[in-house]
Amino acid sequence: MLSSVFEKEARLEIYVDADACPVKSEIVRVAERHGWVTHMVSNSWMRLPEGPLVKRVVVSDGFDAADDWIAERAGAGDIVVTADIPLADRCLKAGARVLGPTGKPFTADNIGTAVAMRELMGHLRDTGEVSGNNPAFSKRDRSQFLQVLETEIQSIKRAYKA
Repeated sequence: MLSSVFEKEARLEIYVDADACPVKSEIVRVAERHGWVTHMVSNSWMRLPEGPLVKRVVVSDGFDAADDWIAERAGAGDIVVTADIPLADRCLKAGARVLGPTGKPFTADNIGTAVAMRELMGHLRDTGEVSGNNPAFSKRDRSQFLQVLETEIQSIKRAYKA
């Protein structure tokens, strides 16, 4: 029984929508401490943190190619890091846990609101009612992300040991 727990835990992975992710180094540091493989998925080659458990995945530059690659592989017990709300929704439906780069978890309880807000903001931008971008990424965001990632990994580990 114990060996099957460790075998399953060994297959748990982190999938990162890496193109605009500001916390790639932090993800690698935490994942390697726990022995988790991390897939850094992007549409083009980029400088990434190196490590024995870091897997660089460069997909075609087709629309949503990185999202599709992640969504087709992430499942129960895995963690996905993305700011992309439609990708977060797809991964939640597959059973993965999903975190935004600021540490905000996407859950079954809040993803509907996030999807609706994304659509509303897109409409308001299209009509010229609002302009601008998201607030700048802060040290507090980075710290919050690290804390939430560690909490999620510990929670998954406990679930597989139970």
